[in-house]
Amino acid sequence: MGIEFIARTLRTTTLVALMLFPFLLYYFGWWPGLAWLSGVVWGGLNLISLTSLVTNTLRTEKIDREKAAIVGIFKFPLLYGAGFALLMIDQFPIQWLLIGAGMPLFILVLKAGGRLLTGADNQVTLAPFQSSQSQTAEGSK
Repeated sequence: MGIEFIARTLRTTTLVALMLFPFLLYYFGWWPGLAWLSGVVWGGLNLISLTSLVTNTLRTEKIDREKAAIVGIFKFPLLYGAGFALLMIDQFPIQWLLIGAGMPLFILVLKAGGRLLTGADNQVTLAPFQSSQSQTAEGSK
């Protein structure tokens, strides 16, 4: 799983959000649907900024301090300030906003679990655990 995994997760989150949004509007109303969509957008921006911050600061070669500072300035005061402003909107039900903000993480966990269970990612498999158990069984014979 490389950095492209995050991009695929964001695309899947966008697709799922666009598919669910009309149903949320119809069944739960305008304000819960808009709060959920705002949460999804905020969660996606948070994931993008976190990914950028990690890739710019945790590396073996020279750290790009200017880019990391720009991302940090965007993420911490601006993005979290926007999240606080969303929480302060009286018409937005907080639970819908939080469910939407957790949507990118939920999809990320589902995609990672799916890759693990299907063996789509060769670096992350259950084989090391299975081989160590079989080695201990052979060693006890």
